Amino acid sequence: MPPVPKRQSLQLEITARIGGAHIPFLRQKLLAAHKLLRPPLKELSVALVNDSTMSKLHRQYMSIPGPTDVLTFPIDEDAHGHIISGEVIVCVPEARRQARVMGTAVPRELLLYALHGMLHLCSCDDRTAAGFQVMHRTEDQILKRLGVGPVFAPLAKSGRSMNPRRGRVRNGDV
Repeated sequence: MPPVPKRQSLQLEITARIGGAHIPFLRQKLLAAHKLLRPPLKELSVALVNDSTMSKLHRQYMSIPGPTDVLTFPIDEDAHGHIISGEVIVCVPEARRQARVMGTAVPRELLLYALHGMLHLCSCDDRTAAGFQVMHRTEDQILKRLGVGPVFAPLAKSGRSMNPRRGRVRNGDV
């Protein structure tokens, strides 16, 4: 019988300028999501930041003024071109605003953004309408399996636009 392949573990670092109380929840859920996905991703850094920091990064890397919810930065690839290291920047005040608007809890909104960034690092792309639908359906499927429940799906049920250019998540993938 051939040996069972060892599951790839994730080296996860989470830092917070704001929202540090959410780190244990995010750590637990992101590690569990990584086990479900089993991607080549080996190292992930997640930074929880304020509006000012996110606005600076958003302008610097995307040439767009103001904060956004999440920015994703691939750092290193393996010989096959798979991302094995990356960073996800999450804007805590934006998560608070969206949680209020969407009627969800802030930790769930933060997890949605961090998971969204992780999925970008795992080659998911939401720049087309079809990719947008697949990516956000995948997010909610993972969140359900993690016991969190869907976070993105309530938007679809509310009847609001799910246009990838004007949708709920305005991710920057650098």
